[in-house]
Amino acid sequence: MTTDTITRLEDAAASVGAADLAPARVRLRRDQRMRAIVKHVLLVIVGMLMIYPLLWMVSSSFKPNDLIFSSPGLIPERIDLSNYTDGWNALTHPFGHYILNSAIIVAGSLVGNLVSCTMAAYAFARLKFRSRPFLFAVMLLTLMLPVHVLIVPQYVLFSNIGWLNTFLPLIVPKFLATDAFFIFLMVQFFRGIPNELEEAARIDGAGYWRTFLQIMLPLTIPALATTAIFTFIWTWNDFYSQLIFLTAPDMRTVPVALSNFVDTTSASSWGQLFAMSVITLLPLFVVFLVGQRFLLRGIATTGLK
Repeated sequence: MTTDTITRLEDAAASVGAADLAPARVRLRRDQRMRAIVKHVLLVIVGMLMIYPLLWMVSSSFKPNDLIFSSPGLIPERIDLSNYTDGWNALTHPFGHYILNSAIIVAGSLVGNLVSCTMAAYAFARLKFRSRPFLFAVMLLTLMLPVHVLIVPQYVLFSNIGWLNTFLPLIVPKFLATDAFFIFLMVQFFRGIPNELEEAARIDGAGYWRTFLQIMLPLTIPALATTAIFTFIWTWNDFYSQLIFLTAPDMRTVPVALSNFVDTTSASSWGQLFAMSVITLLPLFVVFLVGQRFLLRGIATTGLK
């Protein structure tokens, strides 16, 4: 048998094998396409179930009070914009006053957490001192303490120094690195930065502060953005601490003000409550949409070497 004959036989066998494999490839692609369709349909259904309460609240904010629960559909039978105008002026002060109070607390908490937690995390991650393992363990243990355990001694302390009905009890502790979660988050991020960068800075004569400010901080922007976003969301939505420390009507924040629309003894202003809730959710959506890419990058890269 000549070489040309052998080559022709091999080509024929290869073509026959390819012909046999073609239907299998088509079936595989069809199965993969069906699985992708089913997965996306399930994701859409789950997403709609999760977002339905939000859509219902937005729809109810345009309904009169007598139609909110009697006509629970998403499309209002009659649009009523008075919920927004009446809800804005329904309380002791215009609702913008409470938004301003919350904004002041959020701004102070943001600055405090970004400054104090970043410095504490850098010390735990990069500096070497004798009590570092013990202090780091104590810091992690504070994550297990619920806020209800700490609120009583904090209230007594702030009452003795005259800080009640001021923003100080909600802002000053943030400058003392009291949020262990953010410290732990940034410690993991600092540990993922190569040591060679810090060693090169020291060879060039940079001290700890210059290394921290000029080398480390620019590399931790995703972690800083993650800390800022979570601080904003948690502080903006905080109800318990703000209710305890801010009892005067002038000092109320958004979560406390929203609770005043619900009266357990008489009729509640549900339409106004939903309207003001929609307004207070807008800053959260804006912050999350703007910082989403930094948030995902910070969570994805935390702890990676």
